[in-house]
Amino acid sequence: MDDHVTAGVDGSPESRSAALWAAGEAVLRRVPLRLVHAVDWPLDPVFPGVGGQDADRWADRVLTDTAEELQRRHPQLEITTRCPTARPAAALAAEAADAALLVLGSRGIGGLVGFLVGSVALSAVAATDTPVVLVRTADEAQDGSDTGAGAGIVVGVDIHEAGDRVLDFAFEEAARRGCPLRAVHGWKLPPAYTYVPFFDPDDERDIGRSVTRTVDDMLLPWRRKYPAVAVTSSVFRGSPGERLVQESRGAGLVVVGRRRRRSPLGPHLGAVAHAVLHHAAAPVAVVAHD
Repeated sequence: MDDHVTAGVDGSPESRSAALWAAGEAVLRRVPLRLVHAVDWPLDPVFPGVGGQDADRWADRVLTDTAEELQRRHPQLEITTRCPTARPAAALAAEAADAALLVLGSRGIGGLVGFLVGSVALSAVAATDTPVVLVRTADEAQDGSDTGAGAGIVVGVDIHEAGDRVLDFAFEEAARRGCPLRAVHGWKLPPAYTYVPFFDPDDERDIGRSVTRTVDDMLLPWRRKYPAVAVTSSVFRGSPGERLVQESRGAGLVVVGRRRRRSPLGPHLGAVAHAVLHHAAAPVAVVAHD
């Protein structure tokens, strides 16, 4: 139904930050917030002596405490809670199926920028087609309805992929916040050029201009759809992952895409999404596309 925001909570500081961010997003979207905590059975022998009733009481307390804190901050926000019994990643993916957005917490790397993305978060990202936002504890200052408002959104653009869902998400978020949007695309020379002994710099400039026109053409429908969004673009030769990480400093949100893939080897993210998820200095939205 896409009429609510879902946040995973587990009692950790990271999940609290995710819940705060999700509440702000729900307020901006004017939709309810659903808090989800998955009880993973069996607990033994990992937690000997901990019974089902103890785990259920603890889960209820986590959900209740989080909901009460968010309700104090946002009295008008409708908040519901769910406590499914399942593996956390599977439960979160299932709960995200009818949500507009899934928000998860991820631990910051000490005094450095970036994330430590756990297996649950990675598995949830790979298992759902719903956009997923990863939030660090350092992003807690962006709680409430000021979820990156005015700070600007950065979106990675890939001219070789069908990026409609990615661009639509980024433009809609920018329009909702009334903030600027910066589109970033990095390109590399075709492999054949590595065999050219004397590369003409004019060829590089021509390629750069051609790529820039392609990016502008990709953005044009969304500029028309969202005329109030102030859009700038950055097209350069180099690693898009590195540039997106740089652009994330001071951004309210970074948006990247990932191709839908079902790998027998487990969760899979593209190189750009992987780099941004682990090193960005802002919340990261991962949007699945074909």
